[in-house]
Amino acid sequence: VCGVGLQQSPIDITGAVDSRLDDIPIDYREMPLRVVNNGHTIQVNCEPCSTIQVEGQNFNLLQFHFHHPSEHLLTGDAFPMEMHFVNVAPSGDIAVLGVFMARGAQNAALAPVWNAIPMSAGPERSVPSVRIDPAALLPADRAYFRYLGSLTAPPCSEKVIWTMYQSPIRVS
Repeated sequence: VCGVGLQQSPIDITGAVDSRLDDIPIDYREMPLRVVNNGHTIQVNCEPCSTIQVEGQNFNLLQFHFHHPSEHLLTGDAFPMEMHFVNVAPSGDIAVLGVFMARGAQNAALAPVWNAIPMSAGPERSVPSVRIDPAALLPADRAYFRYLGSLTAPPCSEKVIWTMYQSPIRVS
């Protein structure tokens, strides 16, 4: 599917059509930190307590992870990093919230993840004494772009509902 799919991600977000998009109800909750270096990315696995609603369907936050540099482009420009919040519905449908990450001051909400990153690939590292709040990692300005795409890594499954926030968060 990665080579022959018709809705493959990532994309260069350009020529967006102005439209009135509904706010996305987000109920991300604080949880114990569970982080893994899987050899491809740094990933935070989430407790089954955080949800979003997209297009009238409920999705559970499964995990969030990072890409360096950003996978998506914004009018041809890459950001230093990008974060993906992967949400899965009981039906198996997938909705991803994407956040561009720009250089700036230290991000206090992200510091616990950075401090716990395993330096080499291996099993999940649970840090129960450290709590992470995924909602604190989203931009304050929630204007977004929406498109149907795919997972950005194999199996490259399509019909993923992508929400890419227009405003980046700042990280050191």
